[in-house]
Amino acid sequence: MTAELIARCRAGDADAFRELVEPFRRELLVHCYRFLGSMHDAEDALQETLFDAWRGLGAFEARSAVRTWLYRVATNRCLKVLRAAGRRPRMAIPGTTAAGLELPEPSAHGEVVWLEPYPDVLLDGVPDTAPGPEARYESKQAISLAFVTAVQLLPPRQRAVLILRDVLGYRAADVAEFLDTTEESVTSALKRARAGIRAQASRFGATQPPPPPDSPCERQLVDGLARAFESGDVDGVVALLADDVRLTMPPLPVEYLGREAVTRLLTAVFHRITGYRLVATRANSQPAFGVYLLDRHTVTWRATGLLVLTLAADRIAAVTRFENSHLPRFGLPRTLPPDH
Repeated sequence: MTAELIARCRAGDADAFRELVEPFRRELLVHCYRFLGSMHDAEDALQETLFDAWRGLGAFEARSAVRTWLYRVATNRCLKVLRAAGRRPRMAIPGTTAAGLELPEPSAHGEVVWLEPYPDVLLDGVPDTAPGPEARYESKQAISLAFVTAVQLLPPRQRAVLILRDVLGYRAADVAEFLDTTEESVTSALKRARAGIRAQASRFGATQPPPPPDSPCERQLVDGLARAFESGDVDGVVALLADDVRLTMPPLPVEYLGREAVTRLLTAVFHRITGYRLVATRANSQPAFGVYLLDRHTVTWRATGLLVLTLAADRIAAVTRFENSHLPRFGLPRTLPPDH
């Protein structure tokens, strides 16, 4: 059947090409997202990948599976994106505001300002098993914000090798063929990439495993955070946080590190703004909330952002606040009715 589809594709049958690649579309989007850390960039890279695959069908000799071939095309497309000069402009930050609020002095300036959340609904249908036998990360771990953020700080070639070897489980020989290099080069790059990921793990809340989804521990943390946030209870929120909690706000390059710094931020937010509603969702296989602020003129709730929680053991290890422009991807409305 696959051979017949490929023959039809080579004859210019666009419908056959869609049928050939459709089973792999969602997992290729996840692959591009891991590389680039941005849904917008990943969607663009996926479209370019499929265009490259359509143009390159003549060179596909069917010695490997279609999936493997598409991963190779996608990997090289993502590397081209990463090599593009100036695609990540840094934002000026001191004294910046969010939602009309002057922010306290941050603990540090963030590096991965292009990070975007990945809706869990788009993970439906993505295989849990890796294409190869040598994966070291579970699929949920490899889509977490902590992992994706740490990956963004690796050089492009190391990033490619780590994803292909440790996330997708391809053999060193396969990766060398993907990247047109030697197995020795792949092994060396992988060693450096693993060291880089380990060095970043503690920064991004990845030192302890999270509680299972929908477990009593996760529900206790999520429900407690929602109650405290909606009531403007700074102490209630802080009580749920790890001592070394990390709060970030992409695309603003600010980091608030530790309970004291997060307390300063929450105190400023809750002092100026009252009347929040949180609507539960999931992003990057993690609990998340659409955040709505009461508009007292219209008595409606207006979206103001998306919070994604990184859990570690029985504490919240990191909080990432994204802009409200991401909410439609999660099926969340821009406004809530007055009686919500």
